[in-house]
Amino acid sequence: GSYKTKAGTMGAVNISTASRSAAATAVPRKRRVELTDEQRQEIREAFELFDSDKNGYLDSHEVKVAMRALGFDVKKEEVMRLMDDVCVTRDQHNQPLMDIQGFTDIMTDKFATRDPRQEMIKAFQLFDEQNTGKISLRSLRRVARELGENLSDDELQAMIEEFDHDGDGEINLEEFLAIMLNDD
Repeated sequence: GSYKTKAGTMGAVNISTASRSAAATAVPRKRRVELTDEQRQEIREAFELFDSDKNGYLDSHEVKVAMRALGFDVKKEEVMRLMDDVCVTRDQHNQPLMDIQGFTDIMTDKFATRDPRQEMIKAFQLFDEQNTGKISLRSLRRVARELGENLSDDELQAMIEEFDHDGDGEINLEEFLAIMLNDD
């Protein structure tokens, strides 16, 4: 009796595995990376924000602006190529339109190919407004205020001192990257 039960269970497992792999091969594009819930939410919000006529589609200009809002500066030519790749319908002027699924697919690929080091260098440049190559107490205070963080100068100074390995009282790019990428 128990042998039949095991075989029956094994058969069910094999069938469900087979149907899952058949379903996976039916998906046109295999995902290299899974988005975080936060990234998924950001993509949805950008799509909805720039879907100006609220019809569930973005035209090429709206796609470009939405991608920029998500931190990807793309040229018009690239947007047009992407539109042609994932266009699901066209408007009355025969211009390609993209739905939320196409936009999510594109942004998943974009997030997957993002270089964390390059992203951190861009972030450093936001702090380093004067292009000195360093983050001073003054620039850290400015960014903290812009982000709505209510930190005292003592707290900000303590942050600088904790990561200021060369002892110059400021954070340089290498020190910043060590903090952000945890490769100290």
